Amino acid sequence: MLPMTKATLVLKDGTRLTGTSFGAPVSSAGEVVFNTSMVGYPESLTDPSYEGQILTLTYPLIGNYGIGAASLDKDHIEKRFESDRIHIKGLIVSEYSENFSHWDAKKSLSKWLKENKIPAITGIDTRALTIALRQTGTMLGKILIENSQTPDFYNPDLDKTLMDKVSIKKPKTYKRGKKTIICVDCGMKNNIIRNLLARDLTVIRVPWNYDFIEAGVKFDGVFISNGPGDPAILTPLHDIIRKAMKLKKPIFGICLGHQILGLASGAKTYKLKFGHRSQNQPCLDSETGRCYITSQNHGFAINEKTLKPGWKVWLTNANDGTNEGIKHKTLPFFSCQFHPEATPGPTDTMHFFDQFAGML
Repeated sequence: MLPMTKATLVLKDGTRLTGTSFGAPVSSAGEVVFNTSMVGYPESLTDPSYEGQILTLTYPLIGNYGIGAASLDKDHIEKRFESDRIHIKGLIVSEYSENFSHWDAKKSLSKWLKENKIPAITGIDTRALTIALRQTGTMLGKILIENSQTPDFYNPDLDKTLMDKVSIKKPKTYKRGKKTIICVDCGMKNNIIRNLLARDLTVIRVPWNYDFIEAGVKFDGVFISNGPGDPAILTPLHDIIRKAMKLKKPIFGICLGHQILGLASGAKTYKLKFGHRSQNQPCLDSETGRCYITSQNHGFAINEKTLKPGWKVWLTNANDGTNEGIKHKTLPFFSCQFHPEATPGPTDTMHFFDQFAGML
C-alpha cells in the first residue's frame, strides 16, 4: 500500500484539485497538458517533447503493466524508452495501479517516478480536468506535495534553455552505410534513430544549434527531430536550416522539425488551444487520399496560409483541419507534424523514412 500523502494540483486560474501522491515527495510546476492514449506511458514519459510539462493521462487506470528494465542496444541506444530519463514535470492520473503484471516489468510506475524525482497524483477527476483544458486552453499549473517547497509557476515556452536540456551536447556518429545524414537533435526520440539506422544510413547526430554547414560536415541529407517548446524562438536553427536549403539536398522534419522547416521557409507558427497528444489522430494525405492514424505530441502548428510560393500543404488533420505536413513542389524538402516512428502508437506512416532514404 502507498502512504497516504496529500497532493494538490493548482492551475493558474485558481482551480485546485486534490488527490494522493504516488510519485516523488517534491512539488513541481509546468504546463498542464493531456494525452488520451490508452497505453504507452513508459515511452511517453521519456519523450523529450514533454520537457517542462505536467502530463494528464485520460485513460482511467495507469500503472497496471509496470516498467521494464533499462537496456542498451549495440549502438548504446535505450531499447525500452525514448530517452535516458523522464522528461515530464509531473504526472496526473485518475486511478494508479500499484499492483502490476507484465512479463517484462521490473518495477512499479511509482518506484520509477520516485527514482527520477518526478511527482505524481492519483485520485484526480481527469475527465473534468481535460474538459477544463479543452474549454479554456492549456494552462500553467503546480503539483504541491505536503511538506515540500512551493515553486513558482513555470512556462516552458518562455524558457530559452529548454532546448539545451534535451539536445545532445556534442556531435555523435552512428556508422552504417555510404549515405550520411545530419540529424539535428532538438530532443530526438530514440526510435527515430533506430529507424534511420535500420535503413542503412550513417547518422551524424548534432546539437540543435550546431552549424554543420559552417563546420564543413559532409552529408547527403538533413533530418530535423521532434522536441519541446515554441519553435519560433529557435532562430539560430532557422538560420542553419536556411543555409542547408540552399544546397538543395533532401530535408525531412518531424514534429518540431516540421515547424522548423516551415519557419525556415518563411511560414509562421502559432500555439494550439490544447494541442494534439494521442495515438489516434487521423491525418489526410492530399496526394493519395489516404487517411493515416497517427501518434502525436505537439502544442504548436504551422499556419498554412503563410506558406510561401513553391510550398504546398501535404497532410491535414481530419479532426480540426490544422496542418500536419508540408512539401516543396520541386525540391526534396518535406515534413510531418506527427510521429511516423510511433513508439507508442500506430505505424501507418513508417514508410516516410523509406521516402527520405530514397531521396538521398
